[in-house]
Parts: sequence; C-alpha cells; structure tokens
Amino acid sequence: MSIAKRRLSPEESRSAALGAARDLLIETGPQAVTLKAVSGRIGRTHANLLHHFGSASGLQKALAEYLAQAICQTIGAAVVKLRSGEGATREIVDLAFDAFDREGAGALACWMLLSGNEDALDPIVEAIHQLVDELAEHGPEGRTLHEDTLVLCTMALGDALMGAQLSGALGLNRDTARVQAERQLSASLALWVAEQPA
Repeated sequence: MSIAKRRLSPEESRSAALGAARDLLIETGPQAVTLKAVSGRIGRTHANLLHHFGSASGLQKALAEYLAQAICQTIGAAVVKLRSGEGATREIVDLAFDAFDREGAGALACWMLLSGNEDALDPIVEAIHQLVDELAEHGPEGRTLHEDTLVLCTMALGDALMGAQLSGALGLNRDTARVQAERQLSASLALWVAEQPA
C-alpha cells in the first residue's frame, strides 16, 4: 500500500530541497544540482521547485546562501570559543577549508561563475562579510580581521580547487596549506593580543 505524500509548508519544501541539493553537491558535484535531480530526490515535482527557486541557477544561488549561512554560524561559534581560550586556531582553519572542499562550496562557486551566473558569489561574500562585522565588534580591529578573513578564504578556495594536485606535484603533505593558514592566523592573533592595553 502506498503512502500519500505529506503536504509540506513552503518553508519545509524549500528546506528539504536545499538539503537534497547539498547532498547532491557533495556526492556528485555542482553539475548534479538541477531542479530535476533535486525534485526526484525529495519526491516533489519539477514545477514545485521551479516555484521556489525560479531556475537551476536560482536553486544553486539559494544553495550557496544556505551553505554560507551554515558554515559562517559554525565558524563564528569557533571564533568565540577561541577568544574565550577554549578553542584552537586550527579548528577555524579546518572549518573554512572543509567548507570550500568537502562541503563543495568552492566547486559550486566556480561552476556557477563558469555557467554565467555573475552574481554567484554574492550570498557567500555577504555571509562572510556579515560574520566579520559581527566578530569585529568584540575582537581585532576591523582591518586586521578583514585581512585575515580574505587570506583564509582565498587559501581555502585555492586549496579546494587545486591543492591536492599542486601539493602532490611539489612533494608536499596534503595539509600543507592548512598548516600555513594556521600559522598565519595564529601569528595575526598573537600580534593583536600583544597590542592590547594591559
């Protein structure tokens, strides 16, 4: 006996679609994130997803925003933990690198740009900018934090796209870029701490 599909609220339907899109991105890559594939995975119609996202590029942009918001919340919590003396710089580095690599954000961003979606990076950039602004209120001077964020994200994106091949060709350990990012972030944090009034 078949069970009728439960009617989902618009928010539930959108959330289910984004969760399925994220799974497809990680499993197969950004080219697999299509309205047809996502609708098939969640048992909804193509028209239903078209209503929510407008197009495949709209779905991909919503997915980029979904990923960016989730990872920025996690990184924000890790930064707060680090500032309280409980966390580690490497945790922040790993979260950023994993977001672009294992979570597929780097591949998705590149795919969208190559597909002609010129505002593809807007959700990611906006989420990072919002996080930096929030963290700057209780931490290093804005410029230092902005510079650290730029360096970390650029390194993480580059590593996601060609880190495995380049480290292999240069005879370096696969995590060399992460180690370097950790050193730079730790040095920047130590400098900021040293500059604070006693």
